[in-house]
Amino acid sequence: MALLDKLRDRSAVIGIVGMGYVGLPLALRYSEVGYKVLGLDIDPRKAEALANGETYIEHIGADKIQRAVAQGLEGTTDFSRAGEADALLICVPTPLDKHREPDLSFVVKTTESLLPYLRDEQVISLESTTYPGTTDEVLKPLLESTGLTVGEELFLVYSPEREDPGNPDFVTQTIPKVVGGLTPPCQAAGIALYEQVIDQLVPVSSTRAAEMTKLLENIHRAVNIGLANEMKTVADRMDIDIFEVIDAAATKPFGFVPYYPGPGLGGHCIPIDPFYLTWKAREYGVNTRFIELAGEVNSAMPLWVVEKVAEGLNRQRKAINGSRILVLGIAYKKNVDDMRESPAVEIMEQLRERGADLAYHDPHVPHFPPMREYSFDLSSVALTEETLGAMDCVVVATDHQKVDYQLVKAHAPLVIDARGVYREPAEHIIRA
Repeated sequence: MALLDKLRDRSAVIGIVGMGYVGLPLALRYSEVGYKVLGLDIDPRKAEALANGETYIEHIGADKIQRAVAQGLEGTTDFSRAGEADALLICVPTPLDKHREPDLSFVVKTTESLLPYLRDEQVISLESTTYPGTTDEVLKPLLESTGLTVGEELFLVYSPEREDPGNPDFVTQTIPKVVGGLTPPCQAAGIALYEQVIDQLVPVSSTRAAEMTKLLENIHRAVNIGLANEMKTVADRMDIDIFEVIDAAATKPFGFVPYYPGPGLGGHCIPIDPFYLTWKAREYGVNTRFIELAGEVNSAMPLWVVEKVAEGLNRQRKAINGSRILVLGIAYKKNVDDMRESPAVEIMEQLRERGADLAYHDPHVPHFPPMREYSFDLSSVALTEETLGAMDCVVVATDHQKVDYQLVKAHAPLVIDARGVYREPAEHIIRA
């Protein structure tokens, strides 16, 4: 197959559809090893940033963008150029709708926009997290509506993304990659597509197995974090330090993996992926009670934090209504600018509904970004003695390393710690 030869000798053109937290690192990796890369995105600002050698994701340096552009990386909003690509990797969001059911509109609309430009000898890989059956039930019919046959002229693969933004220990190249093709020729094309840029491939028997693999990875984390959060609420009532308990349990050299509680789940995967499986399982008459219970526990954590705020203010004879509250860290996890599904934002919304006068500090998020469900006309305030002293309460929602927590401890009248930043007890610090 000529396509396999082009992928292996790196003469193929790689098209990345969706140049966000998943697509951009992939584009940079393919450029790094010598492929011509075309980055397709509906956002013209991303194409403009690439053209100017600028980054739009904090943990990805502009120097990496500039090297890739010099290698031929090009960003565009012109989807007609998809015909130039020998491989198209779809990296678009798969959120939940307002009923907490899978929303595949981004995947479907993106695929539909590519259809007029598909041709013989192209491999299409879906990387977006989704339920088992999406690739063969949704993508395959769409692709074959062009008159091209999957497995003969087009080659369809599911290979779930495994990016961990801001993690310096694991990068695109070194994270093993699961690959499942719809047919044996599809699998061969998928392996040829990824083997040049990823150190270790993990072939599986089908696209459904690959889809389920991604869900299991994230449900495993969601369930164990849910357990840690539930243990936190029990330990709180018993006046036991849950972080001390977890650290002690983690000394066991077998049979235990530490997971730590927090203010709720964030990011694009862990808060969402379990619902993809529970939704699909209902089609098969299976009730996924264990997974759904973990989801309920984790979803309740922002409210738990808000109740701790109320408890702390009540001790000072104050109410949330009218109190000045500083939320410390609004990204979904530490040391990144990624706001997707951040529990800090849900905490802010609940505090606002109760009448709080809100401010936030986040060294990675200078201005509150546009979001589908939330709108705050706020910018990050400076973290100073004066700022902290003017607040009634500070909520540690995300534990960025750039924050001076001793300054916060010294000058904030009340601290609600939802991340376990403060291990030593203090009268004005409440664990949440």
